[in-house]
Amino acid sequence: MQPHLFLKRVLLLDAASCLGMGILLAAGAGPLAPLLGLGSSLLLGAGAVLVPIGLFILWAGARRTLLPAAVYLIVAGNLLWVIESVLVVRGTEAITSLGTAFVLVQAAAVAGLCALEWLGIRRVRGVAAQA
Repeated sequence: MQPHLFLKRVLLLDAASCLGMGILLAAGAGPLAPLLGLGSSLLLGAGAVLVPIGLFILWAGARRTLLPAAVYLIVAGNLLWVIESVLVVRGTEAITSLGTAFVLVQAAAVAGLCALEWLGIRRVRGVAAQA
């Protein structure tokens, strides 16, 4: 697989997961809040933030030419999301076991996407250096 194609596919997967999670959190904030032990405003806010971020990642991944600055911004944003997720788990006294698992599993998935995006960047840079 060509390095830029690998990175584009990872970005599109990131966009799809971001949009899916954003819609789930925004639409289901009320019912999810008591199950997860997280405030409905936190869930709604996270969902509202994820939708435009997912659209940005979709735009970046669907472009004919990848913009390095956009990809680095996406990686940095994903790292920040993982850190914030851990802080939510540590700082929320009312979080349930299900809520802890939910937040940490999605953080692990985001960390995995971040690692794949970084690998994709390295592959693209390696091909560019050989050219």
